[in-house]
Amino acid sequence: MENLVQRDTRAWRMQVWIAFGLALTVCASGLIGLPGSDLDRAFMVMGYAFCLSTAFALSKYIRDKALAATDTPLWHTVVWGGFGLAMALTGWGLWRMEVSPTWKAYLVVSWLFLISSTFTLAKTLRDAHEANRLEARLSRRAPSDIAQS
Repeated sequence: MENLVQRDTRAWRMQVWIAFGLALTVCASGLIGLPGSDLDRAFMVMGYAFCLSTAFALSKYIRDKALAATDTPLWHTVVWGGFGLAMALTGWGLWRMEVSPTWKAYLVVSWLFLISSTFTLAKTLRDAHEANRLEARLSRRAPSDIAQS
């Protein structure tokens, strides 16, 4: 049965979690040390959190849609609109913030690293979940059924 279910390697899973943790760390350190007003800092923290949650939602939506188109067109609009709005507002906040270009570059790169690692983590977690479900399903089948598949 182990040969029937493809799984990510332990090294890959560790790399994904390390990258996600590193992205969170560099984002947090950039936001904590951000010069400027508390209002700017609060806006950016909310923007990063909004982007993070919508990236997970979008990742799930895309994966669910690949399996079966069960969501309504309105949900499609909500998921894509939320992600687009989160990215646009956070980008706008970064653009208008009165900090040095070096700070802006650091915040943009760490923000994009966070979004990228979020999509990778979501996919890795979903792959593991689907592999577990498939293994459970295969283990309930008779040995002759498994040999025929």
